[in-house]
Amino acid sequence: MAAPGPGEYFSVGNHVSCLTCLGQRLQGEVVAFDYQSKMLTLKCPSSSGKLNLSDVLLINLAYVSSVDIINDRTETPPPLASLNVNKLAIRARAEKEDKLSQAYAVSAGVSVEGQQLFQTIHKTIKDCKWQEKNIIVMDDVVIAPPYQVDNCKGKEGGSALSHVRKIVEKHFKDVETQKVMQRSTAQQAQKDSALSS
Repeated sequence: MAAPGPGEYFSVGNHVSCLTCLGQRLQGEVVAFDYQSKMLTLKCPSSSGKLNLSDVLLINLAYVSSVDIINDRTETPPPLASLNVNKLAIRARAEKEDKLSQAYAVSAGVSVEGQQLFQTIHKTIKDCKWQEKNIIVMDDVVIAPPYQVDNCKGKEGGSALSHVRKIVEKHFKDVETQKVMQRSTAQQAQKDSALSS
């Protein structure tokens, strides 16, 4: 497509249809257009089929062969929804802490199994951290290397210790099941390859 000339732009709220250079047709409502980078942002019905959700597509107009305006919005678009900046900052801080925790585990020489177990526990219980090579869960349970159920220490009879032991046990069962499936798939591939030769 020829690059839009000076003064040519897409108004927020317009419904457009784009044909990519690969022949894919994309349709949606214009959410934003950046003239400098020739990037068009469209809001489209959700690919999941859920009516309360939308897909957002970023389209580089350098890879679009044509754009047709289906419906030109003449009225002023509604104001943008306000962002909860505090919630975004909290989420960014939590993500940063997670990444730093992962980096700490690698730099401390924690085994891959220990790192995987930490990730599994962290999905269920956010209050877990590293203390050297030990995993500390809710400040009540300590899991020492090699990170098996027997390595979980805490107040005996406590619900936290019992819950963490169940998570550890399930984690290692799932890992073992995954290994069995991978071996089975590899053996089947070997058999298939031997039969075809």
